Amino acid sequence: MKQFSLGLIFSAAFAVATYSAAQAQEWYPYPVQVWDPPFDMESPRTDRNYTPLEKASRPYELCVSFPHMKDAYWLGVDYGVTEEAKRLGVKMQVVEAGGYTELNKQISQIEDCVAAGADAVIIGAISFDGLNNLVKEIRGKDIPVIDVINGMSSPELSAKSLVSFGEMGAKTGEFLAARHPAGSGKVKVGWFPGPAGAGWVEAGNSGFQGAIEGSAIELVETKYGDTGKEVQAGLVEDTLEAHPDLDYIVGTAVTAEAAIPILRARGLQDQIKIASYYFTPGVDQGIRRGQILAAPTDSTVIQGRIAVDQAVRILDGKGYEKHVGPALYVVNQDNLKDFDPSSTLAPAGFSPVFRID
Repeated sequence: MKQFSLGLIFSAAFAVATYSAAQAQEWYPYPVQVWDPPFDMESPRTDRNYTPLEKASRPYELCVSFPHMKDAYWLGVDYGVTEEAKRLGVKMQVVEAGGYTELNKQISQIEDCVAAGADAVIIGAISFDGLNNLVKEIRGKDIPVIDVINGMSSPELSAKSLVSFGEMGAKTGEFLAARHPAGSGKVKVGWFPGPAGAGWVEAGNSGFQGAIEGSAIELVETKYGDTGKEVQAGLVEDTLEAHPDLDYIVGTAVTAEAAIPILRARGLQDQIKIASYYFTPGVDQGIRRGQILAAPTDSTVIQGRIAVDQAVRILDGKGYEKHVGPALYVVNQDNLKDFDPSSTLAPAGFSPVFRID
């Protein structure tokens, strides 16, 4: 299996990690990677500092579609897109489909948004391939479409603001493989990559499994499921019943959050360790409390901000990066004090925002 480049841009990662509170109000310039040629996650990447426009030339109407807002990960993206819309002076309608089983609803919501007069569309896709016909239809109306966070396979996209979830999964896998190299005692891992069929999940699964090859990690169970807490909790419970000698629970941030009280209730919190392959407030809290080992951050808030800037740049006829994503790095208990959460998490008490006028 092809290995991902895991040692890239340590200097950029350090710059993100030491991003000061004084700069939080002005989020840029921000260390990113740019893929060239775009839309191919295997393309060469270059390190750059991203600086957005100061203001849009006029108050465009943007449509933003998310799979759901059932967990704090997407709440962070919502914070990013809506705050950037305010900063740039554009209008925005945000819709959410309710879950990864709701592809038809997502399509319908986007169609309604476009019919209402959207100048550009930003999509956090439920399916890697399932929105391609819709993207083609929207682009046929000369409306830009930005792919944010999850990934779509359409070649007709205008731009992508996202990272390699393959590399996210690989970074978590590498972290565990370093703890349990070949020749050390075998450890058993239950792996919960997320909803089957979603592009980010398939990439994360490949990256994680590739990174643990040749280590002492034994993957005893892989369970797919929606990122609702009840679904993930059920998957964790089922896996614990089947594998009482499990050493690790690894997967989505929701899996990690759901596993904490389950392990505590069973008295297994010292026996079974937890890791995630992306970052949320619950994961942040879990790392701070010593309940979760580690998770890579993909600077979720920044991805949302960049997607809005890309849309506005296209509408304003300005130059733009077609495929860009923030630098990745792993947050753990050793470097947590240097991590600035404003790049990744919505502020405490933030409620979903669906409309900016």
